[in-house]
Amino acid sequence: MKLGIVVNDIRTEEPEYTTTRLAIAAVNLEHEVWVMGVGDLEYDPDDRVRAQARRAPKSRYKALEVYLRELKSSKAIVERVPVDEFDVLLLRNDPASDAISRPWAATTGILFGRMAMRHGVIVLNDPNGLTKATTKMYFQSFPEEVRPKTLITRNREEIKAFAHSQGGTIVLKPLQGSGGQSVFLVRPEDASNLNQMIDAVSRDGYVIAQEYLHEAAEGDLRLFMMNGQPLRYKGKYAAFRRLRRGDDMRSNIHAGGTKAQAFVDDRVLRLAEIVRPKLVEDGMFLVGLDIVGDKLMEINVFSPGGLGSARSFEGVNFARGVIQALERKVQYMGFYQRNFNNVDMATL
Repeated sequence: MKLGIVVNDIRTEEPEYTTTRLAIAAVNLEHEVWVMGVGDLEYDPDDRVRAQARRAPKSRYKALEVYLRELKSSKAIVERVPVDEFDVLLLRNDPASDAISRPWAATTGILFGRMAMRHGVIVLNDPNGLTKATTKMYFQSFPEEVRPKTLITRNREEIKAFAHSQGGTIVLKPLQGSGGQSVFLVRPEDASNLNQMIDAVSRDGYVIAQEYLHEAAEGDLRLFMMNGQPLRYKGKYAAFRRLRRGDDMRSNIHAGGTKAQAFVDDRVLRLAEIVRPKLVEDGMFLVGLDIVGDKLMEINVFSPGGLGSARSFEGVNFARGVIQALERKVQYMGFYQRNFNNVDMATL
């Protein structure tokens, strides 16, 4: 299998990232793996997509750190490769990371992925599905039963009225963004500071005002979905819990949260089943669900992370299971001479 992986920028990748784990798993399964940043993609006069890409020099690696170090070093194989000849192109760049500093890069992976798709490359997640999900508004397209009550507006008075209707306790966060940035828990005693909080969040666009789920005090659960089903490998679910630290309401690991083993019960599986049809319809191959109690807090379709955390608790290499799923898709596509709808192949 010839696999291409698109990231924001190779220089900012880290060994513990899920993307690195997927890459090394593919290399160790004897696949040809090329990694490129969104700024490395090119559309040529012959209507083909190519990229300035890098490949690690060895055919097997034991350590994530060694693989990534060699991928970034002068030892790496650097070539201008035809993306249209890949079997699979994984879009693992996060538009939110580029939205402010490099707005031109935010949708680049989607745009070039859509062009590569024309030539029978399996592009995951499906570019057209990702286009729908470039903001958190995508979350509102899922059934109301699984979502907290939500207001999306730039009107300060509407937010205040919503807070009042919720007893004064709500969550404020930006419509665009990730990683727990500019997220506030508003309590009744914060009413005098609410204007400043709204201003801080609205600086970059629309504000999401959301019902506070009291079970969030215990953190949340990240469950991976693959091919529209909970990701299960060797009998283990790819999931883990993220716990808050101190008074910080954010459970994101790089926002100060800690990790714990998850218990995937019937309530979690029911949520997964409710969102499954929409994920399948939109061609979402690999997704991270953030769950609090019986509600979803977020659905992460761009570069969902945490497979390494799930592995640390469950003792199985989930990245290997993901690559094996890609192998099956390439086999299916071979049967049909690359003539198969990408959105259907994404979750097949």
